[in-house]
Amino acid sequence: MMQAEWTTIRDRLLKTVGQNNFTTWIDPLTVGPIEDGICTLFVPTNFFGNYVSQNFADLLLHEMQSEDISISRLKFAVAPQDKPAAIDPAPARPKPAAATQPANSQINAAPLDARFSFDNFVVGKPNELAHAAARRVAEGGPVTFNPLFLYGGVGLGKTHLMHAIAQELQVRKPELNVLYLSAEQFMYRFVQALRDRKMMDFKEIFRSVDVLMVDDVQFIAGKDSTQEEFFHTFNALVDQNKQIIISADRAPGEIKDLEDRVKSRLQCGLVVDLHPTDYELRLGILQNKVEAQRKNYPGLEVEAGVLEFLAHRITTNVRVLEGALTRLFAFASLVGREINMDLTQDCLADVLRASERKVSVEEIQRKVSEHYNIRLSDMVGPKRLRSYARPRQVAMYLCKKMTSRSLPEIGRRFGGRDHTTVMHGVKRIEELKQNDGQIAEDLELLRRSLEA
Repeated sequence: MMQAEWTTIRDRLLKTVGQNNFTTWIDPLTVGPIEDGICTLFVPTNFFGNYVSQNFADLLLHEMQSEDISISRLKFAVAPQDKPAAIDPAPARPKPAAATQPANSQINAAPLDARFSFDNFVVGKPNELAHAAARRVAEGGPVTFNPLFLYGGVGLGKTHLMHAIAQELQVRKPELNVLYLSAEQFMYRFVQALRDRKMMDFKEIFRSVDVLMVDDVQFIAGKDSTQEEFFHTFNALVDQNKQIIISADRAPGEIKDLEDRVKSRLQCGLVVDLHPTDYELRLGILQNKVEAQRKNYPGLEVEAGVLEFLAHRITTNVRVLEGALTRLFAFASLVGREINMDLTQDCLADVLRASERKVSVEEIQRKVSEHYNIRLSDMVGPKRLRSYARPRQVAMYLCKKMTSRSLPEIGRRFGGRDHTTVMHGVKRIEELKQNDGQIAEDLELLRRSLEA
């Protein structure tokens, strides 16, 4: 395989796996000889080779076979130190060796997505505290809370805020040494330093930064040696009054197999939860993305009500929401149609099915009775005391909004009540939530709990 062919393959892989994975796992690879259909790929360490073999081998083989059909299998071997790579005599590539050198230029080369800026982050009630805290840290002033720990479910904006902080710091304080990486990359660099006997270089790199940002820290849970090194790195940076920013998919105390001393350290700063999105925030995100899509599809129009429909139906994941809109615009452009409700339901049938609420009437009744601290039998029973009637109406309202059950069906589940009683209860709660802040808060808490 010639250098030009490998360059073409690398370009395709970059688009497929993304800049972050490419820089960490693909870029250090060097293609060796091809013998009996087996192509050798040289790697920096055995650990590196095992990881690439498990996670990228099929993709690599597919791309290489598209250039050279004689390749039937891949073999990973540690790069020999006494001879150059078989197809790469060009002076531009002793990259594997450079990967562990403690140089400031290497630290600052963390790949950041330009789309993930503060300007593109839509702020709403569920994420306003996280956004404000991220903004404060991105100003680069005195360290006021250390670490800043952001946590939340998939697709709620953690990585967006992390990238935004890093990019803002690079603009405001270019003299600062900002290192952004995933916990997986931290572990990889740590293990590589152990195997190459370059732990002093590793420690020098991570203790010389001004701002350390680690994404998805839950990845190091259960990996004792990596946790220990992370703990010592954390302490060294805190002692130097350097800023640390961490993200995870759950709160520090809820990360299983994370050492108590690490949990304690992570909890000593500001811990901020990115709550699940509400309807208003999802609608704002969609409106923001539509403006961005108009640059690619200037002639396409979106019928009134489509964005509201998507914001109501796709509730769990902003990435799914954005992906649905991207697919919708592409599909409408290809078939030459306006984006209306019919097109939306045809194009996104699978996404909408997957996003259908699976909440049952029984689950709603149980959650509401627990929330108001009453017995389930009292809520569905005949008593009309206010302490039972209001939770009963809240439960009826949620059943109407979150299930596909008809009013008569809902009435039967509430002690055989008539459908007009359910209608009255739903209408009453709709009126109260506009004027009663407590009812509005109760509804939001219950909805989040049921959708979780």
